[in-house]
Amino acid sequence: MTSTEKPYQIIVIGGSAGAMTALLELLPLLPAGFPLPIVIVVHLHPRQDSSHIVRLSSQCALTVKEADEKESLQPGTVYLAPPNYHLLIEHDRTFSLSIDERVNYSRPSIDVLFESAVQAYGSHVIGVILTGANNDGTEGLRKIKERGGLTIVQDPRTAESTYMPQAALEAMPVDHILSMPEIGKLFVKVVQ
Repeated sequence: MTSTEKPYQIIVIGGSAGAMTALLELLPLLPAGFPLPIVIVVHLHPRQDSSHIVRLSSQCALTVKEADEKESLQPGTVYLAPPNYHLLIEHDRTFSLSIDERVNYSRPSIDVLFESAVQAYGSHVIGVILTGANNDGTEGLRKIKERGGLTIVQDPRTAESTYMPQAALEAMPVDHILSMPEIGKLFVKVVQ
């Protein structure tokens, strides 16, 4: 890594049951001009409307939008996977949407996003597992850890549904186990 290259270049976040509430606590903590793109998979109903994006957007200083096919990732933007599509990051750091089979009963799948982020960004990924009711994301977080990225799991004591964070913690040692306010502070610290 050159001295001008940032140690972290992207944040990927995954969650399920209770994750929108957690994101409403986390994202408002990030300042305008936050220098990294944030890409999020939340397990939603396949016909979910855009009300969750409107709500998140109204609460935080960053641009919040649904990821589009072939869109280039931009700093200071929060991208959410569209309902019923896997969201992947290509090597040229654009998005790709897929209707491939469900992974861990989920489409979008957190594992699919995390694994593609590692392929595109290597060790420069921050991966976060939030509240949720299955183990989607555990394998993807393991791959981020193996490549030298930063791994964070929501403290299960603060999670609406403990299964997802607990599954990740049982599968591997992670770098941080934190509440939403602590995750927000860490994000700001690591990009300074």
